[in-house]
Amino acid sequence: MTKKTTFSLAFAVSAAALLAGCGGAQNASREQIRAVGSSTVYPFAKVIADSLAKSNAAFKSPIIESTGTGAGMKLFCAGVGVSHPDIANASRRMKKSEYEDCAKNGVDKIVEVQVGLDGIAFAEAKGGLGMKLTQADVYKALAANPYGKPNTAKTWKDVNPAYPAEPILVYGPPSTSGTRDALKELILMKGCDANAEMKALKDSDKDKHEAICGEVRSDGAYVDAGENDNLIVQKLEANPKAVGVFGFSYLEENSDKLEGLSMNGVQPTYAAITDFSYPGARPLFIYVKAAHLDAIKGLKEFIAEWAKHWGKDGLLAKQGMVVAPDDVLAKSNTAATAFTLMDPSSLK
Repeated sequence: MTKKTTFSLAFAVSAAALLAGCGGAQNASREQIRAVGSSTVYPFAKVIADSLAKSNAAFKSPIIESTGTGAGMKLFCAGVGVSHPDIANASRRMKKSEYEDCAKNGVDKIVEVQVGLDGIAFAEAKGGLGMKLTQADVYKALAANPYGKPNTAKTWKDVNPAYPAEPILVYGPPSTSGTRDALKELILMKGCDANAEMKALKDSDKDKHEAICGEVRSDGAYVDAGENDNLIVQKLEANPKAVGVFGFSYLEENSDKLEGLSMNGVQPTYAAITDFSYPGARPLFIYVKAAHLDAIKGLKEFIAEWAKHWGKDGLLAKQGMVVAPDDVLAKSNTAATAFTLMDPSSLK
């Protein structure tokens, strides 16, 4: 027996023992994979879970929970063992602070796999206001304190004379969502930094800059619609003058009812997300606990199932996921088969 084989067997045995110990007597084993996290990744994860269950009768369909990326990371990072999730689905990359929380709880060996691309889409019901949005105007409409002063804009016309004099009403994700993080980082912060004074503030006082540029107003103009993106779709159908914020896949899935609003002159389309010309384009990830790979039945096969279907002709593309570029897919395939550990030094 080689040293490598001996090490692998020892790791598998110790991982299984650790899982049983952490789970307690009541949860000494678990028959199903458990994944938590992003509402954007949720429908894709469900497709992969169903595919695994259909292709291999030995595995029960994994449990997929839509908790939002931030809340999912907290659950994922809480510890190792059967009482903790195996996977965190994320519509943004893991933060450095989240990895540090993970490491404190013994979750220091993590496999990061980018499964595809998505875009944070602004949409409305067909026949809606038809605005041509910019990052700066969205910032002025939704920021709690645009440029350091309380937001007094009541209508879209208050934001930009070219817009209609209709009340600002935007349904969007909660603070625990990766889509909310994308709204902040890709739209609000960029719109804020279009102002030279705000851009300079980023260097002189980072915390103040983040508060002014990233905090969303709470006076009713922006409505936290929870982690159910389908609820936002229903709200838009009921009120054609409202705007919704969610993942591109939900816009594409409901293209018979909704239409996307352009951002900086670019429509949220598959092609524009693929080449990142659309300002709201973003990568999608799954994070896997290495300590669970040999101890949780079917976990390796579940990761392999993602790799089978994230290509151009796969189930994920049919579901509305934007396929990642070839170089990204090559890296993802390596991560999904060799289970290479993430290098936390590159996290922000």
